[in-house]
Amino acid sequence: MAKTIMFQGTGSHVGKSVLTSALCRILVEDGYQVAPFKSQNMALNSYVTKAGGEIGRAQAVQAEAAKVEATVDMNPILLKPTEDITSQVIIHGRVVKNMTAQEYFNDNLFGLTAIKESLSRLKEEYQIIVIEGAGSPAEVNLRDFDLVNMRVAKLATAPVILVADIDPGGVFASIIGTFELLNEEERSRIKGIIINKFRGEVKRLKKGIDYLEKETGVPVLGVIPYFKGFKIPEEDAIPNYIQGSKDYQLEIGIISLPHISNFTDFDSLVQEPGVRVRYLKSDNKLEGLDAIILPGTKNTLEDLEYLYQSKVAEEVIKRARAGTMVIGICGGYQMLGKSIYDPFQVESKKENIDGLGLLDVITTLEQQKTTSQVKAKLLFKDIFSEEYEGVLEGYEIHMGQSKLGAESSPLLEIINQSGKESSIIDGAYNQRGNVWGTYLHGIFDNDHFRRSFINKLRANKGLAPIKSTPFNVRAEREQVYDKLAQLVRENLDMQKLYQIMGVE
Repeated sequence: MAKTIMFQGTGSHVGKSVLTSALCRILVEDGYQVAPFKSQNMALNSYVTKAGGEIGRAQAVQAEAAKVEATVDMNPILLKPTEDITSQVIIHGRVVKNMTAQEYFNDNLFGLTAIKESLSRLKEEYQIIVIEGAGSPAEVNLRDFDLVNMRVAKLATAPVILVADIDPGGVFASIIGTFELLNEEERSRIKGIIINKFRGEVKRLKKGIDYLEKETGVPVLGVIPYFKGFKIPEEDAIPNYIQGSKDYQLEIGIISLPHISNFTDFDSLVQEPGVRVRYLKSDNKLEGLDAIILPGTKNTLEDLEYLYQSKVAEEVIKRARAGTMVIGICGGYQMLGKSIYDPFQVESKKENIDGLGLLDVITTLEQQKTTSQVKAKLLFKDIFSEEYEGVLEGYEIHMGQSKLGAESSPLLEIINQSGKESSIIDGAYNQRGNVWGTYLHGIFDNDHFRRSFINKLRANKGLAPIKSTPFNVRAEREQVYDKLAQLVRENLDMQKLYQIMGVE
């Protein structure tokens, strides 16, 4: 049976996900078969496994760091918020139903069963399981409903490493406060402390570290520096609103929707030479942008209504009619059409809403969710400055089906869906060729496709094409995992950590 170790935090965004990725890569480098695990994840950034199950994006990243195929057992429960107190509940990669927080808390036995089943399978298949908690174990109001912190540590017989973020200040209070709010059994599970995101000289922390170890009786295993120069894909925090080249020649605007999801789709655009990516709020102006992207969303109807109320919709329409390239991914693609119908009230109580009318497409939301990894061929060659013949890879996550009218043409042909040969039309483009949309997440991670797209924007602006070989997204991520592992290894007492895990 596998050994286990668990990262819990003094709060959200302290770095648990990143440290889990780092430890997964370190353990693989040291010769172990490793699996990440997060029992319950609440996030709008999700991923589709090879078998077609939907899990949190963070666990897919951690699996990649561990050099293993992501499976639904690595994240048996995924909660995707649709409204303030309602989430779509996904168990073992499949949608169960939408539930309010109260409904979920009152009936969480099915979730606990799924967690036990997944843990059991992973323990049989791997040597070490690196487990990530969520939020903080000190949320005493949630103790009776806990499915992600100390109860999971107990189920997995996992020693706990408490992670605290020093960057915003108050790190010592957050650590001591967490210990004070835990009961004796919970405190006894914490075997180490990590101080994360430190800027400065570690020797300046010595008095504070000595105090922590004396007060808690638990060793501080390391102080991890705040790192720059490389980036791990985000779990659920929207990235900086402006990213990319300072000396930019192209600027791409992404509409920051209230329920924005899978915005990791656009991380690779930031790496392109001379490109700046800007996430746009409702008060931002859209003029001067070389392309506008409507991203995925967990609530297409409500977010489309937001676009109308904020006047962003009329600005997008105005820019599209002026010739600016406008792109929609998944829910953003649905918004570009003429109308969206929700007869089963899958996303909201509204039964239909008018789309932006930039594509001759009508979408109907269905109760059955489409989740699959796909390969596709591009049908519209004129959209790019050079002919693109390659096979595109990505994944689909959507509730709706879209039908094209006479004034739109299909963008892609899906030739393989979840490992099976197929011939399915996806996406659409308009007659002018400056508006297109697709259900294919990860489309910009296809290196030559992305470069062709950038060169098209450059051609529209009278700029010469970029001739250099486009950077390889997958190779780049591998280098990032290696750099992260090296940084953490150098600043963590790995010998002590191995002792805590019971691994020689």
